[in-house]
Amino acid sequence: MTLTEKLLARAAGKASVQAGDNVWVKAHVLMTHDVCGPGTIGVFKREFGQDARVWDKNRVVIIPDHYIFTTDKRSNRNVDILREFANEQGLPYFYDVIDDPHGTWHFDASKGEQKRQYGVNYAGVCHAALPAKGHTRPGEVLFGTDSHTCMAGAFNEFATGIGNTDAGFVMGTGKLLLKVPETMHFQLEGKLQPGVMAKDLILHCIGEIGFDGATYRAMQFDGPGVASLSMDDRMTMANMAIEAGGKNGIFPFDARTAEYVDARVKLNGTESRYEPVTLDRDQKFIYELVVDLSKLEPLVACHPDPGQRKTAREMNHLKLDRAYVGSCTGGKTSDFVEFARVLRGHKVKIDTFGVPATPQIVDELQMTRWGNETIWQILTNAGVRMTENAGCAACLGGPVDTFGRINKAGVNCISTTNRNFPGRMGNKESKVFLASPATVAASAITGVVTDPREFLS
Repeated sequence: MTLTEKLLARAAGKASVQAGDNVWVKAHVLMTHDVCGPGTIGVFKREFGQDARVWDKNRVVIIPDHYIFTTDKRSNRNVDILREFANEQGLPYFYDVIDDPHGTWHFDASKGEQKRQYGVNYAGVCHAALPAKGHTRPGEVLFGTDSHTCMAGAFNEFATGIGNTDAGFVMGTGKLLLKVPETMHFQLEGKLQPGVMAKDLILHCIGEIGFDGATYRAMQFDGPGVASLSMDDRMTMANMAIEAGGKNGIFPFDARTAEYVDARVKLNGTESRYEPVTLDRDQKFIYELVVDLSKLEPLVACHPDPGQRKTAREMNHLKLDRAYVGSCTGGKTSDFVEFARVLRGHKVKIDTFGVPATPQIVDELQMTRWGNETIWQILTNAGVRMTENAGCAACLGGPVDTFGRINKAGVNCISTTNRNFPGRMGNKESKVFLASPATVAASAITGVVTDPREFLS
């Protein structure tokens, strides 16, 4: 069986399953956030009763992160709905924006967009917060009301996004009926060269199969090349499986996975026991692709979908108006380090925004020194508008006062985010070009799409 098949067989209590089987799967974790959480809660109460209890309060994780730092009253109210439900159910894993469990949330615009406005429990972008808070464990099944839940597949688990109706059912029963997906195999060999990042690797894979090439399929990444990829790299790749229509992305378990997970479950006091699934010799794949990492170069996904792949060198004629670094895909500490590596000693030529994915990442960037400057100072000295308010921000547009949102037509934006259909980051007449943090940095310096290797010695 493939990794995905082995995971689903175990969760279904079966010796084996194969692609196309319909099985009832046990959930280990259900995650929801401020955009879909209120709807999920509404479905749960409608179907199970106003006084119903969730199937297991220790397995429901609620992370407000999408429309947070805005004065939009409906968005603020969504966070309050989550708080009321968490109090009612006694949920230990509600990562609130504020410290007062009986308070209400509002964003104070008078304090500006860049100084932090959150309490000690706030966790930031759900997909980055889940592993950081010890909720991603090898061998488990994770459902989330967000398409990029598949990011947790980096940790050798089956992780996928579901709708509010399904989530409401899982909330009440702890299980869900699934069709076992076919698996596409991506054999990774070699090692990425300087200036080439995991974002380039996943854009290459999506470009090979198309933005719908993995529809309701698992994307399994393995091979000797995986050993050279950090957990951040693997998260970037698993995250964007959905950009090819994938049901999930998944990596094998190794010592690097164990080191990451063990440290975070211990730090956060979450469940420490887990049982990874291992690679079988005999696996049946619907598609196979061998990728030599050493031969890849910086890529850009052109508007209007991530499958429109071109090399950065091919795009060096495209004038840009804005650069953006952030999101679950491109707002991790390592992403900002590579962003700073290129920017160090330079100034940006276009409006450039930086949004760390979690408060922890904000702290790491502000404390980690590179010579006489912190990473944060390197970025701000280069002219990057950095915000301490970690979250999804402009990755998915949001209300008009969202930090970094594109509010004008005709804007060309190069971004480390994961999706670029019309209107994704704001105005529907703008265009978003997806690239790695290194490519975004080089492009911010020149004002046109630029291969970052031009700035790396």
